[in-house]
Amino acid sequence: MKEIILIKTGEIALKGLNKSSFEDVLVKNTKWRLHSLGQFKFRKAQSTIYCEPQSDDIDLDEACRRVSRVFGIAAFSRARVAAKDFEDICENTLDFLGEELEYAATFKVEAKRADKSFPMKSPEICRELGGRILERYHHLKVDVEHPDVLVMVEIRETAAYIHGKQLPGAGGIPIGTSGKAAILISGGIDSPVAGYMMAKRGLELCGVHFASPPYTSERAKQKVIALMEKMAEYCGRMKLFVVPFTEIQEQIRDKCPEELFTIVMRRFMMRIADQVARKQDCGALITGESVGQVASQTVKAIACTDIVTDLPVFRPVIGMDKREIIAIANE
Repeated sequence: MKEIILIKTGEIALKGLNKSSFEDVLVKNTKWRLHSLGQFKFRKAQSTIYCEPQSDDIDLDEACRRVSRVFGIAAFSRARVAAKDFEDICENTLDFLGEELEYAATFKVEAKRADKSFPMKSPEICRELGGRILERYHHLKVDVEHPDVLVMVEIRETAAYIHGKQLPGAGGIPIGTSGKAAILISGGIDSPVAGYMMAKRGLELCGVHFASPPYTSERAKQKVIALMEKMAEYCGRMKLFVVPFTEIQEQIRDKCPEELFTIVMRRFMMRIADQVARKQDCGALITGESVGQVASQTVKAIACTDIVTDLPVFRPVIGMDKREIIAIANE
């Protein structure tokens, strides 16, 4: 039996005349996330994107996992495709959701009849399909408030789609619709969380990491690479630029007062990141700074580092404490 993924776009629906271009970017991003699983066909209609596998051997469980990490998707459902015939809808519902219904105590049927030519109205579909389910599963009871299983039937132009409760997507807007930014990334969690938050608002990212061997180890660089790979599950393709920083760091150590070492070093990092950003056509920088978290992240220190660049510097975790940042990292 044929199954597809129904994608709901959420915030994109508010983009007015730009809605179609946002949807096109979302389709492109989703295709890229799924391309290694096989070929999918995409179609847009009525604020829904239909993601249809083109072969039966595609792993739809893995496809759904990847779809859940694409920014711009508010919710999605793995759905069974049925003919716009009530008997076929009943047969596919009992087959597709039968296992869930068998182990549930309560259920509810909802129907959306986008195709008004379908002879049964939504309340009638719910009533009749609910009756068929109760005939098969005598232990079930109807609960319209908090059902164990939601049976959803959508009657659309070309087919009927049967699915359970919608699953939450990553939200936000598609990566690439808000421009591009360079993120200064270390081996901690603050900068990856900052990058995640800005990618969720549509920014394409590239990373800038400063390596200072022997003061920083190869293991630290590999940790950054691993963090970028983890971020890529949500943030998509990203380049990482590793900047050799040892000589600059030693010059600062030898020629600057000790109390200014950190702030001067951060100014150099910001200046270098600015140059990398411009060469990569980035319109902004991103850092994981949080006010007061460490001594170099005071208001005056942040103002001092910002002077060396005229690019906007986004600090999405600026007002968060460590616990809040960790909570986002654990999601």
